[in-house]
Amino acid sequence: MDCYTANWNPLGEETFYRKLELYSMEWGLREDLRDCVVAAAPYGGPIALLRNSRRDKTPSARPLLEIYSASGLLLASVPWKSGRLVHLGWTAGEDLLCIQEDGTVLVYNLFCEFKRHFSMGNEVLQNHVLEAQVFHTEFGTGVAILTGALRFSLATNIDDLKLRRLPEVPGLQKPPPCWAVLSQDRVTVVLLAVGQELFLLDNTSCSVVSPPGLSPSAGPFLHMAVSFTHRHLALFCDSGTVWMGTASLKEKFCEFNTGIRSPPKQMVWCTRPRSRQRAVVLAWERQLMVVGNSSECIRFVLDEDSHLVPELDGVRILSRSSHEFLHEIPEASQEIFRIASMAPGALLLEAQKEYEKESQKADEYLREIREQQLLPEAVGQCIEAAGYEHEPETQKSLLRAASFGKCFLDRFPPEGFVRMCQDLRVLNAIRDYQIGIPLTFTQYKQLTIEVLLDRLVLRRLYPLAIRICEFLRLPEIQGVSRILAHWACYKVQQKDKSDEEVAQAINQKLGDTAGISYSDIATRAYDCGRAELAIKMQKKPTTNYPNLSVPPNPTVPVPVPVPVPVPVPVYTVVLHLKNELNRGSFFMTLQNQPVALSLYRQFCRHQERETLKDLYNQDDNHQELGNLHVQGGYSQQRIEGRVAALQNALDEFYKAKNDFAAKATEEQIKLLRLQRHLQEELDKPYLDLSLHDTVHTLILDGHHKRAEQLYRDFRIPDKRYWWLKINALATRGDWEEMEKFSKSKKSPIGYLPFVEVAVKHHNRYEAKKYAPRVPPEQRVKAFVLVGDLEQAAEAAIERKNEAEMSLVLARCSAATDGAVAEKLNRARAQLLKK
Repeated sequence: MDCYTANWNPLGEETFYRKLELYSMEWGLREDLRDCVVAAAPYGGPIALLRNSRRDKTPSARPLLEIYSASGLLLASVPWKSGRLVHLGWTAGEDLLCIQEDGTVLVYNLFCEFKRHFSMGNEVLQNHVLEAQVFHTEFGTGVAILTGALRFSLATNIDDLKLRRLPEVPGLQKPPPCWAVLSQDRVTVVLLAVGQELFLLDNTSCSVVSPPGLSPSAGPFLHMAVSFTHRHLALFCDSGTVWMGTASLKEKFCEFNTGIRSPPKQMVWCTRPRSRQRAVVLAWERQLMVVGNSSECIRFVLDEDSHLVPELDGVRILSRSSHEFLHEIPEASQEIFRIASMAPGALLLEAQKEYEKESQKADEYLREIREQQLLPEAVGQCIEAAGYEHEPETQKSLLRAASFGKCFLDRFPPEGFVRMCQDLRVLNAIRDYQIGIPLTFTQYKQLTIEVLLDRLVLRRLYPLAIRICEFLRLPEIQGVSRILAHWACYKVQQKDKSDEEVAQAINQKLGDTAGISYSDIATRAYDCGRAELAIKMQKKPTTNYPNLSVPPNPTVPVPVPVPVPVPVPVYTVVLHLKNELNRGSFFMTLQNQPVALSLYRQFCRHQERETLKDLYNQDDNHQELGNLHVQGGYSQQRIEGRVAALQNALDEFYKAKNDFAAKATEEQIKLLRLQRHLQEELDKPYLDLSLHDTVHTLILDGHHKRAEQLYRDFRIPDKRYWWLKINALATRGDWEEMEKFSKSKKSPIGYLPFVEVAVKHHNRYEAKKYAPRVPPEQRVKAFVLVGDLEQAAEAAIERKNEAEMSLVLARCSAATDGAVAEKLNRARAQLLKK
């Protein structure tokens, strides 16, 4: 802790970066990473290597495909027997994509088990793949390729494969030096560089674009990098200049000259969410450079060949011997650990240390924090900083300080502290060398606990997943039951044990655990060719299937359940009847079987939504029909289809006499049409925003009359609209308009909110304009907020309110506000005498 800031590297005046070691890698690599095809999954995911792919030591040697955990433990390996590999990449679900030269994409799981394959089309097969990239968007995992004919093709979602061939680039005679996939306004495009020109390829056109503010002497583009969130773009030029800006090429952040003209091996973004610093990491053979909004840069010497893996809040650095993480120091950690820091969190940490030493300095530090009324902020800083730390000892030190500070607060909510302790227990468990998932707190919150549990299940770490569920007290159906069901489905695939042994092991482990479907386990066993085991699973005595069976004559509807010795899963019977009976008879049969009808509705909800509409039509269930149209509408990509579906839902809600749903749907249709009009006219995304967000965005963009029109058309309550408008105007910094708005009519929310919003946006000068207009009962608070303690004292004395006088006194400084404090003390003394 004494040398905590020793590895902090400044970038500018207020930002620091550090490189910390996650694991010492023991994967025994003899080759350099540059002699392998390498792909590492984001969010602390596994690492795939194809050895000997570029430099065969013997003619007969087969390349070896290996998958390691992030800590360097071998998960699986398999000899590569397919065609020439061009690129490796990972899906969002941690499946490995192997893109071959002939356009075939092979999909493997974490344990090198083949799952499926698909092709990128006949044209790719004929022209071969020169280069490929795997990318992630809101649509899923996509693949983009450059063919030998110098044409780009891409698929935005490999789970719903739709190939798109992009337009030809005029004058392209050889592969471009660099290209990248961008996701803009839900449209996936390709950006490529040809000399000093940038071309943007969308579905229908090829257009020339130029980065704003780029120096004329920058030279041709040699490298480009898109940020983890697809919002930012970096370009490396022949002169050694790095240009950074938005991916839409509408705004420039900064420009930096590296002084190195040779292109870097890799260039990736290293930016923390909501950070004001934008930084890019460039890697050459033996040098790593971090550049950003500063005239200086950070340089690291690389002892070995390295591979960079971009993450949400930093960059992972892989080498033969180590696995490191480079990231920006979060603000909470800077406030606490910066040398000579007087932040409340830093003082609280020192107070706790002195308390352990039984020193009186603990009281002095604590008194200083309490006098400034910053103890809640100090506790919050320590809790937040603990989340960003990787070392358990540092985490404990910060949490002890937070716990110490909480003892002196009457009403500090404990939920944040408890949740952080739980999150850190989970993170420390999965960061263990044997598990090898080095998630940061920021990544963990973005990923969610449900996805983390899925990833542990994919790694077959069932005991750890179950312990986490029990520790976090997750509902059984979401946690333990679901994991045990996955374990059972994996168990039936093990061929080295007999059916009897597997069935007994599953029955002992699962027992009567709620939420587990034995029919799913039986189906998996049957798919694996173990029919006897499937029967044993169906004979589980605690399985409560409805007593249905296939009737002797399938053309006759079943009036009552037919008892059979061994119950058959309901879905088997229902689907059999569906195939054998005509539609009318099938529906009539289901009407007499409520359980079967309910299960069939669930099946249709996921598989056959049109059939579900017929079922609801038959029952005159207009409410559910309306709900179905709403759900269908929001699966439509085109706005016309969505509006048509909502119009159908509106008709059904009127038939169901649900006036509230009908009114809400009508308002939504009206809002969608208006948003489409705004989007077309103002060339800015408004679709799918809420009404409030639409008004807020309009005000932010200065379209006040349009915002007023929405306020009137949708009858937004006055108080809500005033709050919306003053917050948006303050965010925009349009103080003149805000003052004009405050005088337009009497404020329905009073004038204290104007003061609070202005202070929140660090403009006390504007806040002072509204303080005198605040009602007397709130005036003391207003003057305190704007820092006018003399006026606050006058207001408190005038109201003869002892609590308000105490509030002002607590803010007085002995050095500058002595006269005000003396005046207040005299007034309090007189008040107490009476």
